[in-house]
Amino acid sequence: MRSTKTVLRNLNSKKGACEMREKSQVEDIDRSIYDIRDEEKDAYRMEEGLTPEIVDKLSKEKDDPVWMQQFRLQSLQIYNEMPVPNWGPSIDGLDIDHIATYVRPNTRMQGSWKDVPQDIKDTFERLGIPQAERKSLAGVGAQYDSELVYHNVKSEVEAEGVLYTDMESALKGEYADMVRKYFMKLVTPRDHKFAALHGAVWSGGSFVYVPKGVQVSIPLQSYFRLNAKGAGQFEHTLIIVDEGASLHFIEGCSAPKYNVANLHAGCVELYVKKNAKLRYSTIENWSKNMYNLNTKRAVVEEGGTIEWVSGSFGSHVGCLYPMSILKGEGARMEFTGVTFAGKGQNLDTGAKVVHAAPNTSSYMNTRSISKGGGISTFRSSVVINKEAKKSKSAVSCQSLMLDSESRSDTIPAMDIRTKDAAVGHEAKIGSISDDAVFYLMSRGMSEEDARALLVSGFADNVSKELPLEYAVEMNNLIRLEMKGSIG
Repeated sequence: MRSTKTVLRNLNSKKGACEMREKSQVEDIDRSIYDIRDEEKDAYRMEEGLTPEIVDKLSKEKDDPVWMQQFRLQSLQIYNEMPVPNWGPSIDGLDIDHIATYVRPNTRMQGSWKDVPQDIKDTFERLGIPQAERKSLAGVGAQYDSELVYHNVKSEVEAEGVLYTDMESALKGEYADMVRKYFMKLVTPRDHKFAALHGAVWSGGSFVYVPKGVQVSIPLQSYFRLNAKGAGQFEHTLIIVDEGASLHFIEGCSAPKYNVANLHAGCVELYVKKNAKLRYSTIENWSKNMYNLNTKRAVVEEGGTIEWVSGSFGSHVGCLYPMSILKGEGARMEFTGVTFAGKGQNLDTGAKVVHAAPNTSSYMNTRSISKGGGISTFRSSVVINKEAKKSKSAVSCQSLMLDSESRSDTIPAMDIRTKDAAVGHEAKIGSISDDAVFYLMSRGMSEEDARALLVSGFADNVSKELPLEYAVEMNNLIRLEMKGSIG
């Protein structure tokens, strides 16, 4: 894109240049920090493709218990039987035969930051993870490619009985029976083809258990970095918040850009017990060669609350629809999300809620921004079963298109099986208001600053829900450079 100086220099050679009027044009998200590639120094990289031999080799590499070995192979069989979903964005550019499903970095998991290899450390330092840990977090896990490379929990949190560890340790440790009881019971391999893929080749991720009545006052965080070219990342997150407990968990994701497809097909299972509360916040900033086919689901018991806060800014194709099952009376769900789809991006996002008990409530509030031909689709699904009397649900979706090339769609689905329920849906699609720009300019702002402020303010409902460190990160991601240009 030509800069203002270049345009004006060309115009000055022609008569009437002084009569030309500058217009503002929106630049894309600055991904320079995230797109830095590290040299690949893998300790082990699985061959590309998906076969029983590869899955078996992965299971032995992970030293799985027997039941997990069998589970992986059963999931692979289901994967081979199931069709690719025939709706949503095209994933024709994704070929699993050219994806390495497991890449082990050149270190084992460390409990001290100083013991992490310098090249990996530099990556996470650049992304601000250690700083965030020191300032804001009760515990942090950092995954690089297919394995956690660092994990640490504050002693005062451990003293309250909170367990926060990597999935592999949980699978074989003191809580192994609990893991087996809950693992892929909420999201089963038969849910869809990529859930089955996850069941076959999952690696890494986090396990969290918050005991009854424990209030974790500061967040836990996991950060996932996929550096390997032509690879997949399949981490599994399992969180159980017991009766009367509360937790805020933050998930961050990023990857550099390559000229081949990468795949992210993680899985998140959240169990919110009676009168418990869980806030699950995600900042996803995958590269524009990434296919993000993640599955997230929560089940909420009587009087419990699940809050989703979601920022989706990266990937070539994204399919992400966190689902909440309100299983107990008085259970509540709230979803707050923002999506930015730029050039070459097709981001298909949304949320689903199933009201399965009386007096349950849900609220979805989303913002989507599209530019440069980017496609943003929001799908909402509200199901209110016949036994969910006196339940309430409201969906609000607002879209901002920054040019005529872009596209934004809202696709609501409502299945209401009782007359004793209150349901509402609101959708609004528009562009930046010239009147609002004029008003801000009349108060002394430049046109560029006015437009940038309006775009940032549009997404403020998400950033204000995040802790300060992460609100700053999100605002940096959506900060749009407004440069004078002929447009």
